[in-house]
Amino acid sequence: MPYIAPDQRARVSAHGPSSVGELNYAITQLISRYTIRAQGHHSYIVLNDVLGALEGAKLEFVRRVVAPYEDRKRKENGDVYDAILVE
Repeated sequence: MPYIAPDQRARVSAHGPSSVGELNYAITQLISRYTIRAQGHHSYIVLNDVLGALEGAKLEFVRRVVAPYEDRKRKENGDVYDAILVE
């Protein structure tokens, strides 16, 4: 959850997150600003749009960052799946 100390909040806003808790806080603040300040209210459409944007960002992160990393590690350390399971 994005519950970081009040003194950390200003630093995160100014310099960005440096821990997973601060990253969660920063994402939560961005979503909060979009849903409340930009849209003015919570509605199914606004909440659904936020979920869609988060899912899209997650999938792109997996495709562009996580998958290449995992492929590199599989080549370095060997595959953990049997050839039969992958075919």
